[in-house]
Amino acid sequence: MLTGWLDHHRAILRWKCEGLSDEQLRQRAVLPSTLSLLGLVRHMAEVERGWFRQVFTGEGVPDLYDRSDDEDADFNGLDDADPAEAFSAFEQECAAAREIAAAASLDDLSKEASQRTGELFSLRWIITHMIEEYARHNGHADLLRERIDGATGYF
Repeated sequence: MLTGWLDHHRAILRWKCEGLSDEQLRQRAVLPSTLSLLGLVRHMAEVERGWFRQVFTGEGVPDLYDRSDDEDADFNGLDDADPAEAFSAFEQECAAAREIAAAASLDDLSKEASQRTGELFSLRWIITHMIEEYARHNGHADLLRERIDGATGYF
């Protein structure tokens, strides 16, 4: 049930981006926000990588977007960003996360601990958190898509 809902939310984000040009994907919400559909795709690829590969498995993979000088690098610097590359990274991270989840139990604990509390995270907690993360950002995607071309609707 949990992985099904997570995949459902992944599909909603992809759906909200379908049929748009590169320029439309880069279009910002409202100043001063840097929120865009392309930024959301990049952000969710980073979040997938962070929770499943870096935290849960403890895999030493670097962030997708260098946040050393800009904490919001996944949302910024989109003028030269390649949407095809962003969607490829998103799909790769989702596929990696699916493999990780399929090979583990929901009660298995992460290899890395919370920086704030020092506690480990169960896979159940991570998947539930990811559903919440997508739900919030898919709400943003709804508004962004409506602003771009008036398209509304539920998947």
